[in-house]
Amino acid sequence: MIHIILHTFLLSISPFGESRVGIPYGVINGLHPVTALSVGLVANLLVFPILLFLIDTFNERLWKFRLYKSQSVKLMRRAKDGVGDKIQKYGFWGLMVFVMIPLPFTGVYMGTIAAYIFKLPRAQAFVAISIGAVISCLILAFGSHFGKMGAELI
Repeated sequence: MIHIILHTFLLSISPFGESRVGIPYGVINGLHPVTALSVGLVANLLVFPILLFLIDTFNERLWKFRLYKSQSVKLMRRAKDGVGDKIQKYGFWGLMVFVMIPLPFTGVYMGTIAAYIFKLPRAQAFVAISIGAVISCLILAFGSHFGKMGAELI
């Protein structure tokens, strides 16, 4: 059972699906939906401080290198094109809704990058991202639980 919790945590903190993969994995493999929700949510919320620390550290040390700078600018432009109007227009609420929608390329990673690009206050960005992540994780936990129940009926 502990390995399922660990896998749920690792899948939920990874940029390849976040809690959109971790929570359903946990529920499908026998974790109670509340446990899967808790583990996935904690892992997903850890992304914000870890990613901001990494962005700050790498930018401080590597910005002087052309390859790093060009790739960073490319990633920032991609993030800005994906969420730019919504975050600039709606600020806190736009960021929250962007993170809340459980679709590919929306989530805590892109939300954190967007908050960094648009220079939103970190405390405000963390609250918006946290609320969005909680709602998204709740949707995923309920959907996974009831989907599993439906599949067992067939």
